[in-house]
Amino acid sequence: MAERAQERDRERSLPRIRLDLPRERRVRLLPEYDPEAFGRLSERIARFLGTGRFLVWMTLTVIVWIGWNVFAPPSLRFDEYPFIFLTLALSLQASYAAPLILLAQNRQDDRDRVNLEQDRKQNERSIADTEYLTREIAALRMGLGEVATRDWIRSELQDLLKDLEGRRDLFPPDGNPRSDVPDR
Repeated sequence: MAERAQERDRERSLPRIRLDLPRERRVRLLPEYDPEAFGRLSERIARFLGTGRFLVWMTLTVIVWIGWNVFAPPSLRFDEYPFIFLTLALSLQASYAAPLILLAQNRQDDRDRVNLEQDRKQNERSIADTEYLTREIAALRMGLGEVATRDWIRSELQDLLKDLEGRRDLFPPDGNPRSDVPDR
């Protein structure tokens, strides 16, 4: 009995987990970042790396670097002939450029996948609409087969008119019907 009371006291002392409230934020050692913002930034950088402007700036930087380290007074040179520091700087730039470009490509692939899925759904709706309209047109054509058309009504009226003209010849308007038998 005493053990149960101790257990209840221990349960009461522990914080109760509530499912209707968000968890408290944990202290993180690493800084937080917005992956979407980082992705947009990487796309902008990758887009810039693929431009002629980047190539021109990179070429000018390398030319100035080499020119400075060849023609400057020896006391002001910071990277002598084998240009090891320049090689390291270019390697560092390439080591960051490659993952940024891959990240941008992955994001573009994700967007393309979403667009393809939307296009596929739109095509399915278009096909369904086309099939529906095809069935409706077929039903209308079948229904038109039973409907009197203008040409059919004209032909029927012309036949009736000929029939009436034929009867008028048999029964003239003066009231004296003609007979097939001549007067005797």
